[in-house]
Amino acid sequence: MEVIRQRYDDPGSAFDTAVSRQILQEVAEGLRPDTLRLHIPPRVVAFGRRDVVAPGYPAAVEASIAQGFSPIERLAGGRAAVFHEGTIAFAMASAIPDPRLGITERFEIMAEIMRDALLALGIRAEIGELPGEYCPGRYSVHADGRKLVGIGQRLIRGAAHVGGVVVVRDSDAVRSVLVPVYEALQLSWDPDTTGAIEDISSDVPVSEVIDSVMEQLGRTYQLTPGQVDTASEEAALDRIPDHQPGAR
Repeated sequence: MEVIRQRYDDPGSAFDTAVSRQILQEVAEGLRPDTLRLHIPPRVVAFGRRDVVAPGYPAAVEASIAQGFSPIERLAGGRAAVFHEGTIAFAMASAIPDPRLGITERFEIMAEIMRDALLALGIRAEIGELPGEYCPGRYSVHADGRKLVGIGQRLIRGAAHVGGVVVVRDSDAVRSVLVPVYEALQLSWDPDTTGAIEDISSDVPVSEVIDSVMEQLGRTYQLTPGQVDTASEEAALDRIPDHQPGAR
């Protein structure tokens, strides 16, 4: 599996998400091997498909902008989630003839990788949904009653995408933007379940968390360095409207 560490800092155009979508398509078409993107993202609120069709979606988009977060429409399922410079974004694209098969297994593998990465850092992480957590899911990873990792999945013909976020620091930023966003979407949740690794272990830098995640990924997959070439970046430009609110 190729690992790509490239970062894109233009959240307003949703280009970063469009790149991941282009990679997924190339994997599905056999144009590149299975690929994992792992990077520090810009400040965005990533809305899921259920959010996009909700009556309060326009107000939620405005709320995210007011808090300094660019709204995007993401690849994976679930409800609104937050990415910022104190988080780690991951997106794994795998070629699968029938991606409807193995959905649970893919969730379990990624959740276990993230849990074990946190355990290696001395954090007593567990897998499972916390009552009242934002973007709830059975494969969230949490510690001390706080959600630290969210995982979602998207299927297309010939490939599956498993992606999500690890919150390393500044859980207040996540909480402050989600309060008005979830209010607009009329979603109930408990802001106290929002957490970051620094809330539990304050001396763990983002780089160390990335190293731990990479180590655990290497125990499951054979990893090789990769990159997004110019042709793929140019193709991703055409996908921006698919992930930018109001652009379609």
